[in-house]
Amino acid sequence: MTELTKILYVDDEDDIREVAEIALELNEGVAVKLGASGHEALKIAADWKPDLILLDVMMPGMDGPTTLQNLRQLPTCVDIPVIFITARTQPSDMDHFMQLGAAGVISKPFDPMALASQAMAILARVSTPAS
Repeated sequence: MTELTKILYVDDEDDIREVAEIALELNEGVAVKLGASGHEALKIAADWKPDLILLDVMMPGMDGPTTLQNLRQLPTCVDIPVIFITARTQPSDMDHFMQLGAAGVISKPFDPMALASQAMAILARVSTPAS
């Protein structure tokens, strides 16, 4: 039996969460949970301990960068790779997100048919086991 890759997708827009959930679950071996805010992301991540978090950058209340900063303060979430999902894809924005500790950035609007493969490729790149 293969182990599921647990992905937490966080976005304040209902329709985008639904599309992402369907797109990610098309990939066999993926379990998905959804969050609608940074606060929800912190709770779900601490309890569920996902293998990867896909995080919207611009959300009301607590934006993606602030959520990432708060995740890094939780002992169980320190090492969870986070990929930002954003329309802000200028090179300076991308550099900034990577400096914040993001594992990668996926452009929004994302291609639903490519979302899982993009996310898994980034996860594979940052999760190479130490020899």
